[in-house]
Amino acid sequence: MALTTAPGAAVGGPPTDLPEPLNARPVPRPGRWLSAAVMLVLAAMVVHALVTNPNFRWDTVWLYLRDVNVVRGVGWTLVLTFGSMAIAVVLAVLLAIMRRSDNPVMRSVSWAYIWFFRGTPIYTQLVFWGLISVLYPRLSLGVPFGPEFFVFDTRDVITAFWAALVGLALNEAAYLAEIVRAGLGSVDPGQAQAARALGMTEPRILRRIVLPQAMRVIVPPTGNETISMLKTTSLVVAVPFTLEITYATSAIGTRTFQPIPLLIVAALWYLLITSVLMVGQYYVERYYGRGFDGGATGGRRGGPGGRLSRQAAIRGAGTTKDDPFAEVTP
Repeated sequence: MALTTAPGAAVGGPPTDLPEPLNARPVPRPGRWLSAAVMLVLAAMVVHALVTNPNFRWDTVWLYLRDVNVVRGVGWTLVLTFGSMAIAVVLAVLLAIMRRSDNPVMRSVSWAYIWFFRGTPIYTQLVFWGLISVLYPRLSLGVPFGPEFFVFDTRDVITAFWAALVGLALNEAAYLAEIVRAGLGSVDPGQAQAARALGMTEPRILRRIVLPQAMRVIVPPTGNETISMLKTTSLVVAVPFTLEITYATSAIGTRTFQPIPLLIVAALWYLLITSVLMVGQYYVERYYGRGFDGGATGGRRGGPGGRLSRQAAIRGAGTTKDDPFAEVTP
């Protein structure tokens, strides 16, 4: 590698014919500033319309935002949301595995379940769950068309809460099953074949090889379904279950003849919970996305990509230092 100097410059001294520094100026973007100004004006108009309108009764909103019945409704809404999603996730994984099974009976049962629960409205399903004690006054365990060993009163076993929880979970499982199936299908089948060649069992392959990689595809839509489930709980009045936040605020609004402020109270609580869920979804997505997106996440958080790149850099630096005849690229 040869070094050259400018004519008239002393060897080892600074060059004398450097180019003049560029006097670069940013490209003017008047459209960007104009659109930003328009959006700020529109936002200010919206805020002014909300704050100065006395019909919203913001004093009533603040009063009932911390009401004990409203806070209790928030708690029941969270219980319904996370309880139904937990049951739905377990059922969805089972349905997705059945859908990918070689057994035609398993595939048919999974397809029929998904077809039925995706094809009927959730409100209609909840109405039927509310009428379960009318349709089946007694529940029994025994031999079909034979003797009954245990008999239960349906009203005592399936209360309004359990009817709402099971109804939401069974409906959500049909949608999550397709999400899980898509996630499992996104994993390279060659990895499962390599695991079988190493003697791993099918359940172990699913748990240790396929599912961890499929989570990168499964988590984002599952987070959206969780947020959607939070708002779907407002339909459990069809059971009827009357302790969740929408019914609680509606009852207060009917009693005080101020429905609009109480609707705003419910909307603010939904926005707060949704914001927390979105933050949680972001961190869960980032956790399961380590090593992807060009390896940037792995490098920042010390994931597999970051460890490999640091080890490669150390090895490369050691080779250059220890071997004086190593090729150096200019």
